[in-house]
Amino acid sequence: MVVELKARLFEPGDASRLNFYINVVNDKLKTPGDNDTIGLLLCKGKNEVVAEYSLRGYSNAIGVSDYQISKAVPEELKSQLPEIADIEDEFKNLGDD
Repeated sequence: MVVELKARLFEPGDASRLNFYINVVNDKLKTPGDNDTIGLLLCKGKNEVVAEYSLRGYSNAIGVSDYQISKAVPEELKSQLPEIADIEDEFKNLGDD
């Protein structure tokens, strides 16, 4: 699963960028035993009609949803989440193959 979080309203180009990320994961990380990659785009808000037209035509499973910030990440989960720098390093290393 690829999850992208936007600190702004949904824009049509966001669907294309998420589709790109899904394709990279499918090409570089997915193994034959894995299920299809799913993309989830979380935004501060969206226009339903714009989101519907933006997602139409993609063969990858992509969803767009609103989010609301209610609490910070609980301490017990923080240790289980990767650091942003580690994620960025992983993507940089993908081109080394």
